[in-house]
Amino acid sequence: MNSAPHIEHQEYQVSMQLAALHFLQRHQAEYLGNDQLLFCRAVRHLSGVLDVPVHMAEKLVTHAYGDLKCSNNRHLLDVGASSTTVAVVTDPSSGLTWAVPINLIYERIINATDTRRLRLVTP
Repeated sequence: MNSAPHIEHQEYQVSMQLAALHFLQRHQAEYLGNDQLLFCRAVRHLSGVLDVPVHMAEKLVTHAYGDLKCSNNRHLLDVGASSTTVAVVTDPSSGLTWAVPINLIYERIINATDTRRLRLVTP
């Protein structure tokens, strides 16, 4: 079985998603507060300039948009260092680490007066 076409397709998608991410990064300041317009413009760019089919462009821009939003948040949960009673949050760029008691998360976020309307939804 020849996997070369499959690998080429994956490389194409990765490069087009990277192009979408770079487009979003370059133009996000033009669309502050209106991510929908930025998203649509990125799809039009991929499909119009780079000849990516629209359905694929939408998918690639969606993934790139997710990457863009995640890159803005550098804080990570250190699952290995966390326990059932403490969540350990790290900032890899600064090297800082915080140990946050789970009961504090519950009291200040989950059970806070203004967020009590949030409830666990199970399928």
